[in-house]
Amino acid sequence: MLVVAVGAATTLGIVGGSGTLGSSVPTGTAVFTESDHQHVTGNVQYDRTPPAGGAHNAIWLNCGVYGDPVPNVNAVHSLEHGAVWITYRPDLPATSVSQLREFVETHDDGAQRYLILSPYAGIPSPIVASAWGAQLQLSSPSDPRLAAFVAHYQGGAQGGEPRGECTGGTGTPIA
Repeated sequence: MLVVAVGAATTLGIVGGSGTLGSSVPTGTAVFTESDHQHVTGNVQYDRTPPAGGAHNAIWLNCGVYGDPVPNVNAVHSLEHGAVWITYRPDLPATSVSQLREFVETHDDGAQRYLILSPYAGIPSPIVASAWGAQLQLSSPSDPRLAAFVAHYQGGAQGGEPRGECTGGTGTPIA
């Protein structure tokens, strides 16, 4: 029942992350109910690219910057904990990747950063920011909606496990 209530609140855009209750969702954000919180082994077929919720591995992905693609099933678990996963096309210009990396490295949320950055082939726009049950497509790392999305969702309750671990899982970030 709690999962349904959190999903419904997220769909209405009234549950913020590190922002305040009632903070608005950035324009262009797709918000949807994602109620599957099952821990599974193996791969999962997700209904979005990149995924923004659903069944996932029992081990979360350590938050941070990755130079290579990361496993969906672990990243989705981090989304459940309140992480925001910023993905970019592998052919994104190096200057744009550097801007994203600087953004992630400087946007902490208290004790943990709750941000993941990684390349992701086949995404629908040059950059996609994902939180549990929400995605925002962007064409530039300087789009102010990226910071607004992170402020709204980072560390938040939209995945049902607010401020869950974002370290001590799997993966070795480069930063």
